[in-house]
Amino acid sequence: MNIAIRGAAETDLPAFFTYLDDHLKDNGANGTPLFQPMPRGASRFPAEKQGSFVHGLATPLDGAAWRRLWLALDGERICGHVDLRARTEAAARHRMLLGMGVDRAARRCGLGQRLLDTAIAWAEEQPGFGWVDLEVLSANEPARALYRKRGFVQTGEIPDLFRIDGETLGYTYMSLALERQAG
Repeated sequence: MNIAIRGAAETDLPAFFTYLDDHLKDNGANGTPLFQPMPRGASRFPAEKQGSFVHGLATPLDGAAWRRLWLALDGERICGHVDLRARTEAAARHRMLLGMGVDRAARRCGLGQRLLDTAIAWAEEQPGFGWVDLEVLSANEPARALYRKRGFVQTGEIPDLFRIDGETLGYTYMSLALERQAG
């Protein structure tokens, strides 16, 4: 695989949404841990959330609902993604939220680390931001280990936040202080 990572544009979103639907088929399937708080049989990217990507990519960084997205591409095929988005709380605009995923065929080859490095490098260049936060299902140890390896630290956990498919699942909160702290 010759995987390139690049920023996404609005024209990439239809293919990205198709990729997400396929990616979510792995949510808790075949030994893969749940990575989204949704039942295994209903793991699809909700149509109402598609608008947050369309709107977010077009929103400037000083806007309340901005979002930036990077795609990992093997030729034309999307094999991973990472996004950063604004926190919804006005007093927390110096922080951003991270989301990411890697396609089943591209896991365990360092792509997750590359995607994180891409997003964090971008975040460090943006004035006014000091933190990257994320939320991960506590049972998803492979993801938590990747985040710890990149320097994220656990800042909290809510046990029994979700009950999905008969399982009780907690949510872990992790944060990374950017090297160039906001003032």
